[in-house]
Amino acid sequence: MCGFIGVLRNVPRHMTDEERLLFRKKNDLLTHRGPDEEGIFHNDYISFGFRRLSIIDIENGQQPLSYENERYSLVFNGEIYNYIELKAELQGEGYTFTTDSDTEVIAALFEAKREDAFRRLRGMFAILLWDKQEETMYGARDPFGIKPMYYTVEEEGTYFASEKKCLTLEDDSSEVDKEALSHYLSFQYVPEPWTMTDSIRKVPAGHYFIQKPGGTVTFTQYWHPGFTPVIMEQSKWVHRVRDVMYDSVEKHMRSDVEVGSFLSGGIDSSLIVAMARDIHPGLRTFSVGFEREGYSEVDVARETAEKLGVENHSYMISPEEYVRKLPKIMYHMDDPLADPACVPLYFVAREARRHSTVVLSGEGADELFGGYNIYREPQSLKAFTKMPGAVNHWLNRVASIMPEGVKGKSFLERGTTPLRDRYIGNAKMFEEKEKQELLRNHAAPPYQKVTENLFDAMEDYDYVHQMQNVDIHTWLRGDILLKADRMTMAHSLELRVPFLDKEVYDVAKHIPADLKIANGTTKHILREAAEGIVPEHVLGRKKLGFPVPIREWLKNEMYEWARTLISESETGRYFHKEYVLNLLETHRSGKHDYSRKIWTVLMFMLWHQIFVEKRYSFEELISEDKTASKLTLV
Repeated sequence: MCGFIGVLRNVPRHMTDEERLLFRKKNDLLTHRGPDEEGIFHNDYISFGFRRLSIIDIENGQQPLSYENERYSLVFNGEIYNYIELKAELQGEGYTFTTDSDTEVIAALFEAKREDAFRRLRGMFAILLWDKQEETMYGARDPFGIKPMYYTVEEEGTYFASEKKCLTLEDDSSEVDKEALSHYLSFQYVPEPWTMTDSIRKVPAGHYFIQKPGGTVTFTQYWHPGFTPVIMEQSKWVHRVRDVMYDSVEKHMRSDVEVGSFLSGGIDSSLIVAMARDIHPGLRTFSVGFEREGYSEVDVARETAEKLGVENHSYMISPEEYVRKLPKIMYHMDDPLADPACVPLYFVAREARRHSTVVLSGEGADELFGGYNIYREPQSLKAFTKMPGAVNHWLNRVASIMPEGVKGKSFLERGTTPLRDRYIGNAKMFEEKEKQELLRNHAAPPYQKVTENLFDAMEDYDYVHQMQNVDIHTWLRGDILLKADRMTMAHSLELRVPFLDKEVYDVAKHIPADLKIANGTTKHILREAAEGIVPEHVLGRKKLGFPVPIREWLKNEMYEWARTLISESETGRYFHKEYVLNLLETHRSGKHDYSRKIWTVLMFMLWHQIFVEKRYSFEELISEDKTASKLTLV
């Protein structure tokens, strides 16, 4: 696991001493991603910087890696779980290896298969590879977007990095991307390929790119997620899911350091822990919660750990330290993220790092196996599909004039609005008409622009699979995996996600939608597969995730902090602040719950203070976390 930066210059030349010093400073910003080792490589066309976190002991596998008499130079962030099998296959074709690293396997596979190599990799990765003979840069991100990569095209060349802050260091010329801001207010994150900085973009997940010096970056999608239901007996699906999950967990536990696991009160993490315990009985687990009734799964996690016979370390978060850590958390995010769950993830990662270098987690189960309650919505709205179009149109107009908060308004609006016009992912913050009131000079395209191409490509899908596919392309990449990567890497902790495995996906994509949401529940087949493996008290529990008491805190403990942030933030050029303050006061009065909308604006304001107003120094934000631990051992 690591972080990297890279430069492809338009014309061959050596870096000046001043440029080399700045390059090293940018590489040092990634020390938290790789505290164990640094590597720098320069030639006439490229410069690579690398920071490594040691997971598997290797000899001569340092990066940047040179291969085939220095024809190829490579930096790579991630883990390839099938590298042992790929290496054996390549050795059978006559390839020899001088290291035990998966990095060298990537280089050899690329020489053998060229761009098709990226399709063969089973794991999480962001790769930069320079071919000196062809004078061409190649790069790729893993299918799901677990590992990040940013790029920016400048006058002297193209710059790449694992984190955006490396590309903005000592650069004050970039502006806030107005279209990205508009989409952020809808999604609560900045969807790919945008970032909040107008000159920087994300390399899209499941894509590779090719670039010649001085040429354009050309992207090709090598992985096309989708759902193709196959009719089969339920019992056979259950066995397939069990088998592929055991295989994935076993592959994800390959490591020379201790592997632990996050554990909530839900089925996803419990299933992973149960399977991992069978492989390594000494498994440690980690949980987090809040000292407020209804907002903690710590007790359930402890009960699960006890019944599975594994250790559990838990931590309880106060509202004071929640707020105190927000600037540090936003620094690591690079772009604003309004998901309050990123904060408990920061704390549970901190506690896990005290004992482990690698942890397993349950991200991706909901998107692949149908775990969100909203996936059951098509069943509740089925009656509208049988009504004449004129009736639906009339009901939609009635719903539009009903006052906010009136019972039935949302139901009518959703039932009479086509899915493609209303569904943009598992979360939606501001509607377009609300953004017109919030934003100054709002002229960005509507949020449907992000998802319209997805809906065009899946007109034959049932509604559940359409929603799952949208979430895989948007919510999973933009929110779930972003916070998972950033909050664990903030503590130099490697996160592995066994559900987001190509082999697991190849099973999940064929499960019919009605089996995913059968019996009035979600993830039905996964629950059946977990029966007899996870404790009984977990199987029927409602999904909580990482619940955060933002709604209550913004009325009480966080009210003054929120009001001060709104007043002091230099974001009046973007927002009508009186609109935001009115949301806050209305929320405090208890008339409406505007907590998530308020939080979305607050997190942009905090991001703006860090990266635009520069009210915090990077040195302050990356200083060692010395908060006292409240660990309890079960």
